[in-house]
Amino acid sequence: MEAIRLFKALTRDQRNTFIACFLGWALDALDFFLLTFVFSEVGQEFGRTVSEVVFASTLTLMFRPLGALLFGFLGDRFGRRIPMMIDIVFYSLIELLTAFSPNFTAFLILRALFGIGMGGEWGLGASLLMETLPAKARGLFSGILQQGYAFGFLLAAIVYWLVFPHFGWRGLFIAGTMPALLVLFIRTKVPESPAWQRQKARLEKVSRPLSQTIRQHWRLFLYAILLMTAFNCTSHGTQDLYPTFLQKECRLNVSQVRNVSIIYNLGAICGGTIFGALSQSWGRRRSIMAAAAMGIFLIPAWVFSPALGMLIAGGFCMQFMVQGAWGTVPVHLNELSPPEMRGTFPGFAYQLGNLCAAPIAVVEAKLAESFPTATGGAGYAMSLGIVTLIAFIALIALAGAGREARGIEF
Repeated sequence: MEAIRLFKALTRDQRNTFIACFLGWALDALDFFLLTFVFSEVGQEFGRTVSEVVFASTLTLMFRPLGALLFGFLGDRFGRRIPMMIDIVFYSLIELLTAFSPNFTAFLILRALFGIGMGGEWGLGASLLMETLPAKARGLFSGILQQGYAFGFLLAAIVYWLVFPHFGWRGLFIAGTMPALLVLFIRTKVPESPAWQRQKARLEKVSRPLSQTIRQHWRLFLYAILLMTAFNCTSHGTQDLYPTFLQKECRLNVSQVRNVSIIYNLGAICGGTIFGALSQSWGRRRSIMAAAAMGIFLIPAWVFSPALGMLIAGGFCMQFMVQGAWGTVPVHLNELSPPEMRGTFPGFAYQLGNLCAAPIAVVEAKLAESFPTATGGAGYAMSLGIVTLIAFIALIALAGAGREARGIEF
């Protein structure tokens, strides 16, 4: 009821801004996840192994910090709205060009360029939304915004189901140009960030190079990167190798793995929304720590459940807590950010943390080989459990060591 009341209390401009920022992140994630459904088909066409095609997704993750830095810098100089529109058009165009890749080298280059666009969208959208909303509504809508990523996965599954059987993998990437239409909505319905407009004149008088601003706030910047590394270790550590665990150790078929994935993504959406709202009264740090602590107790049900039903419930609850903690990220990073670099700081810290956590699935896969099962296979359950436990403990420690800026005026 409180969530409904907060949504009704928003002005038309605030609602339009929320819709645009949520869809921008969700459609960005849609374009990213489309490739994960067709690794094998892309490999067959270009004569490559699945692992070689998977490297395309790694390239996308590696180039996301560059996009966050580039578009974040533009966002701090020229406002959040116009750079966000440019970014959406850019990644939509790259998605279209991917559909016409003549060879595997061109395919890899385009996925790297897509990473620049993907990295730029989150920071701009998060800062535009948080600076537009009233302070009392930030927690709830932070949680909903962050779950645009899980919503994007569900959209990708639907697009794959509708498009792939008729048009193949190239048709998927043509369908992935849909985000470009969002620019029309932003152009006509979404105003510029009021906080940026108020600060524009003052920031022009005291304008400093980005490198100087980063040096001035290097401790905060380093803390944010470490915090986001722990965050990304919890998300990638519980998601990337989990389908492999379900296939190899639990012996689930493709349909069962798909169904389990959809269910735990629904858990992610619920958890992010609820904990985001709770962070408005609990505080950002306490919400993060509470979700992570409960996640630790769920590890046995998540990977050691003897029955499929218990495994599904464990997956749902685990992602509820993982993304529950994540639900505070957009608002927490924006509240911690120095005002003069709020377009750059949240997204760049997020994507650098993502880059630092990128090898987590490889670490889990290698560690799994140290715990062979009775049938001689890799022990993914033990590996996932150990890595996730460490990641949660690190997240609790880092969140507890930081400062709280809940409700600060922008």
